[in-house]
Formats: sequence, structure tokens, C-alpha cells
Amino acid sequence: MNLNIGDYAIPIIFGLVCLYAFFKKTDIFSEFIKGAEEGLHTVKDIFPSLMALVVSVGMFRNCGGVELISELLAPVTDFFGFPRECTPLAILRPFSGSGATAIFESILGSEGADSFAGRVASVMLGSSETTFYTLAVYFAATKVKKTRYALAAALVGDLCGWFLSGWAVRLFLGA
Repeated sequence: MNLNIGDYAIPIIFGLVCLYAFFKKTDIFSEFIKGAEEGLHTVKDIFPSLMALVVSVGMFRNCGGVELISELLAPVTDFFGFPRECTPLAILRPFSGSGATAIFESILGSEGADSFAGRVASVMLGSSETTFYTLAVYFAATKVKKTRYALAAALVGDLCGWFLSGWAVRLFLGA
């Protein structure tokens, strides 16, 4: 018999919640309905921001904007020794997780997982965030209108992650 705790985690957590509610004399169903209603209000609040982001990222990719910016940045990336194959990933990652994952998979497919570009892409994907998506979701959900320095700080972090990923791969893996 192969015992895997993952098979029992959800039923155990569900049972513990039910026991806790029983001892606290809480109506689980009405609390569930309240939570579902709050979730739907949150979706209603953030949906317009997400739709605008998804549509604009799709248009940007399909019109060739990513490739154009990649070519314009080629002299800078070459100067820093950053692989050209990873530039589209660096451009799209702050906007779209699924788009970045598709580019990542194409880098691994064409260059190989153990290539310099494959390793840099792996480090970039693991150490960066979909900045605009995250800000759109969190600020829309909390109804924050003035983001102050959040976007600038996040983009500086993305830029540092972009350049430092190539440096880290060279330093630690000798690529």
C-alpha cells in the first residue's frame, strides 16, 4: 500500500474546519455563501483591469511589438552578454505569465535546457513576477487609485532580475 499524504490533505483540512465550526457553533453553509458572494464582488471589481491587460498583451505580441523591442535592445543586451533569445522573455514577463511561459518553452526547445540561454531563462522565470498583472489585481481588489512608487520599484526589480540572471548563471554555473 502506497500512502501519500497529498491524497488525504484536503479531506483532513475539510474535516478540521467542520470540527472547528461545530465547536464554535458556526453555520458553515451561510459562511460559505458569504465568502462566495465576497469573491464574486472581488471578481467584478478586478475583471475590467484584467481584461484590458489580457487584450493589450495579446495585441502587443501579435503585432510584433515584442520582436521590435527585442531588436532595438540587441546592442544593449549584447554589451552586457545577455542572450538575445531571452530578451522577449524579459519584455513579456512583467505583463503575462502565460506568454512568458510560452517563450520560455520555445527557448528550451530551440536552445536546450542546459544551454546558457536556457539557464538564464530559467533563472529569469523563477526570480521575476508578472508585475503589471499583480499590480492590476491587487490594486483593483483593494481599490487603490494612487500607486505611488509601486510600479517604478517593481520595474526596477524586474530590470535588475533581467541583468543579474545572466550574471548569476555565468558566476555560479560557469556558462
